Amino acid sequence: MATIEDPRQHRISLNNGDGEMPALGFGTLVSDSKETRNATIAAVEVGFRHLDCAERYRNEDEVGLALKELFAAGTVRREDLFVTTKLWNNNHRPERVKPALQASLNRLGLDAVDLYLMHTPFAFKPGDDQDPRDEHGAVVYDDGVTLEETWAAMEALVDEGLSRAIGLSDIGVEGTRRIIDSARIKPAVVEVESHPYHPQWELHELCEREGIILLAFAPLGHALEPRLLDDPIIVEMAQRFGKTPAQVLLAWGIQRGTAVLTSSVNAGRIAENVDVSALPASAIREISERLQTRRRFNSVVDAGEPGFIQVPSDR
Repeated sequence: MATIEDPRQHRISLNNGDGEMPALGFGTLVSDSKETRNATIAAVEVGFRHLDCAERYRNEDEVGLALKELFAAGTVRREDLFVTTKLWNNNHRPERVKPALQASLNRLGLDAVDLYLMHTPFAFKPGDDQDPRDEHGAVVYDDGVTLEETWAAMEALVDEGLSRAIGLSDIGVEGTRRIIDSARIKPAVVEVESHPYHPQWELHELCEREGIILLAFAPLGHALEPRLLDDPIIVEMAQRFGKTPAQVLLAWGIQRGTAVLTSSVNAGRIAENVDVSALPASAIREISERLQTRRRFNSVVDAGEPGFIQVPSDR
């Protein structure tokens, strides 16, 4: 475990040598999509410099409006921000990959993103429907394309300068190894649900060995039962160090060597979530060793079903 003096400012180098990712990021999948623009502006104004977006969230245009306003006001420059978006499952066919990213760039108002992720390792029927279903309500998958073919099309986006780096999301250890073994351009990031109830240690170790950033979504546990924010160990530690439970959990994520994403539409909570300070190394080990509950809240890795994309609550 590396010593990190200021989690709020910590940045992690991309394995392709093309810059760094801020370890603390703001996820734009917010509880009220109509608040996307305001929440994104608030996040950047309080210090977030890493924004996580996706075609699937259906609010990239609102993020784009926020970015336009922030750039015009001089709050930040484009080069100050690390912006991610994601390829959705209905666009896995190689000929659909570049148009999908270009559509996202148009909505975001950007010439390129810093990171483009394969949102899940499941290909759906190609077309405009993000959630294709048959007459029985079952997802219609696409068996005419492989992960390797989709990945090769994503590698071409790096070659063309449309994305500085590429990565994976909602994937397990074996799927990650599969891409690593076949890739010309290695994944720079793997984004998955990760928190002390679902620490993903095996994937964490694989990513460390390969120089890949493990990016944790739901680092606060999605505010679902069992509530990680109410765990007695986390609550006691927050009291001990004069922090909130959320700040303790975010510090744990960054200090164990991962990047983390948090989200809210509440300005006070957005400010709270960026105000992360370092905990003693003994506290990080205590959380890792003493929290025995094991619970994954997002089942997409197991099932490939698109229906469960948990919208973050404001706790």
